[in-house]
Amino acid sequence: MSDASELPKKEEKEEEVTPEPEEESDDSSGEEATGDTEMDFLRNLFSSTLGLGSADKVLDELTLDAVARYIKSGKCKNIICMVGAGISTSAGIPDFRSPGTGLYANLQKYDLPYPEAIFQIDYFKKHPEPFFALAKELYPGQFKPTICHYFMKLLKDKGHLRRCYTQNIDTLERVAGLEGEDLIEAHGTFYTSHCVSFCCRKEYNLDWMKDKIFSDDIPRCDKCKSLVKPDIVFFGENLPVRFFTSMKMDFPCCDLLIVMGTSLQVQPFAGLVGRVSKSCPRLLINMEKAGQADPLFGLLGFGGGMDFDSDKAYRDVAHISTCDEGCLALAELLGWKEELEELVKQEHARIDSQDKKEKASGSKGAAAKASSASVAPEPEKEE
Repeated sequence: MSDASELPKKEEKEEEVTPEPEEESDDSSGEEATGDTEMDFLRNLFSSTLGLGSADKVLDELTLDAVARYIKSGKCKNIICMVGAGISTSAGIPDFRSPGTGLYANLQKYDLPYPEAIFQIDYFKKHPEPFFALAKELYPGQFKPTICHYFMKLLKDKGHLRRCYTQNIDTLERVAGLEGEDLIEAHGTFYTSHCVSFCCRKEYNLDWMKDKIFSDDIPRCDKCKSLVKPDIVFFGENLPVRFFTSMKMDFPCCDLLIVMGTSLQVQPFAGLVGRVSKSCPRLLINMEKAGQADPLFGLLGFGGGMDFDSDKAYRDVAHISTCDEGCLALAELLGWKEELEELVKQEHARIDSQDKKEKASGSKGAAAKASSASVAPEPEKEE
């Protein structure tokens, strides 16, 4: 399931979106990524067909308890988390497709030709108003990270997390304490914005964009007056270069893959589950099973899909629950539950306190401005 912090299928080309200034990719890098994907297909096909490669069984049973024992064994130092919609819905961010409550079911007021148009780059350039009206409702800073976000922070603090690959654009991973190096924001981020003109591409920060959106101004470039768009990946745009370069380094080293809150239907993100080694355990925490191998692709040896139930299942574990409940259950098995709950409590209190200070400061500033405006200037004395 996708959410309003997560965008649907993008093209497998490249544009860098990081906390650093963005760089444009050229056509050759896109062709290289496509070529690598084709080679991966051939390697997987021949490996499976010819019986090449080993598939060692790491877990003693396919349960959450076994995953916890594996983490506690000290052999697990390169955990990769793949996350999507479900980790942010408990923060109050709606998903895309749930009947009645999903984002796409509640866009009638924007008079769109079709719901997905609000995230279509060509439509945005002609009609930016619907997107920025929606952005005001969903803007980062109005929501607090969830238990799941802070569980990943604990993984980092305890030296287990290699990287978090997120489909979400809500920046809650950053708010929870993951930094730029810890994150691959596969579908971009609100953290930075850029002018859409290829001749300009001036960068703007989160505060600049927030001021524009909440003053109901359509953000335009100070330099060339073109539209300015948050660095989230729209339909018709390229994925970040860093997504492709990092996955080649990270996934071969992964010793536990934790997938949370995603339907594993959005490519190329969903295909990452097949990039870990054949012996790497994979844990899914989700409201339903996802990412299971297509029977036809399974016969061809392609896809690396999840296998939870067959007689050949040996490494994939499905924990069916909300992401928060699943992370609490795993934390309890690891002996981290009290620490996690205390971290969430402290961080939420800190965020609430910071919000109160900012609102008080804003109120004082507005009052002072109104007061000064209401005082009539004294008439000048005649000499």
